[in-house]
Amino acid sequence: MLKNAWTIAIETLSWIEMQRLSEHIALAKTIKQLNETNPNAIRYAYGLVVETIRRRNLIDTFINTNIAPKKIEEFNLGIQSFLRLYVYQTRVVKNWDKYNLHEAQNIASMARSILGWKTLLQVEPYLGFLLTRKLQPIIDASDNEERLSLETFHPLWFVKYCIELFGNDQATTFLNMSNMPPSTYIRINTLKDSSEEEILQKLYIEGVKLQKVEQLPYIYKISELKQPLNTLESFKQGLFYVQDKASCFAAQTAAPKSGNKIFDICAAPGAKTTYLAQLMQNKGNILSVDFSKRRMKTWRQEVNYMNVTIAEAITANACLPLPFTGEADIVILDPPCTSTGVFAKQPAAKWRLSPKSIENMAEVQQQMIANCAQKVATGGYLIYSTCSITVEENEMVIERFLKEHPNFHLVEIKPELGLPGLHGLTQCRRLYPHIHDCNGFFIAKLKNS
Repeated sequence: MLKNAWTIAIETLSWIEMQRLSEHIALAKTIKQLNETNPNAIRYAYGLVVETIRRRNLIDTFINTNIAPKKIEEFNLGIQSFLRLYVYQTRVVKNWDKYNLHEAQNIASMARSILGWKTLLQVEPYLGFLLTRKLQPIIDASDNEERLSLETFHPLWFVKYCIELFGNDQATTFLNMSNMPPSTYIRINTLKDSSEEEILQKLYIEGVKLQKVEQLPYIYKISELKQPLNTLESFKQGLFYVQDKASCFAAQTAAPKSGNKIFDICAAPGAKTTYLAQLMQNKGNILSVDFSKRRMKTWRQEVNYMNVTIAEAITANACLPLPFTGEADIVILDPPCTSTGVFAKQPAAKWRLSPKSIENMAEVQQQMIANCAQKVATGGYLIYSTCSITVEENEMVIERFLKEHPNFHLVEIKPELGLPGLHGLTQCRRLYPHIHDCNGFFIAKLKNS
């Protein structure tokens, strides 16, 4: 099993580097490529990949210091992936202190059988250095911002961005918390012909202890769990949906009512659609739009699974004028973003980004919100949300939108979760991992008058 897991991990990291894929997509691609079916190997490999890629800058700095004048980028992707995994397993897991020579030898032997002994021969002379050299001198030689970058495992440019946005102390707390996945939240699904109380009782019997999120209907925080959520019978029956508190808040902001007509833009994989339908008691109409055929396939599965009967799907690019007629009481836009609020769950994303990525994404978001505005009925609402904390993708998009669409204005969001928006846009709401125990999120609610 261990060899299989390391083979999967090496290949998955290689796909991430080669095609800039997410952890989940790269893992799925690897499993299909290797025809791997052992769930234990897959689970173990995924843990290795996520925790290694989370610390990529620190691990690479440590490797490059100890293989100088060579650099890790000079080797093929298989070797790069192995070296990162090797440092993670032999040093990071041991908190960079004690090391296990026997374990390191076994890992090297396993790598020879995976990559070939001739391939591994290129780096074998360095493995002893990587096993025994100290990390602290590297940290001590860094300036303050570089040190924070290495200690919190974030790109230097993003560290500087956060310091400018939050100040040094808040930035440090935010960056540290961005490495720790927030609490898990679930939404009780009352569309399955069971009451909220009945479902809660079933979960209690299955060993799930919950804490109610008072301001959000049907939303609970997991406080104790005896087995993985996806193995519970109540999960298999579609009695609850795993959904972060911030995402639930974005849907709740719309305040949908039974009979409403809603356009859910960038709707896949279906979290918003299914929550909106529940809040509407399956009465009304939801048109869900997404560009990705693959993600819309998941949307259809989730909608059916959660017993939503009022939603229909259309595949379309929201960067272009939306290809359907009519207006809606509520249009909800959750556009693609840099995901800077969810690095804890998607650590590979932070290494794909640059300041230019934020600019490019903001332009896409601007096109989308302008197209969505054309579909909001007079007196209707436009909800804009992202899982990013950058002002360029949030407040600045809204500021430009309001200048170009004087018939829209911001309205207060209820309930008042989170903190007010920046740039004076206090009607908007911001949520942060280090303050609100959820994904980083931005939400704006606009009315077409």
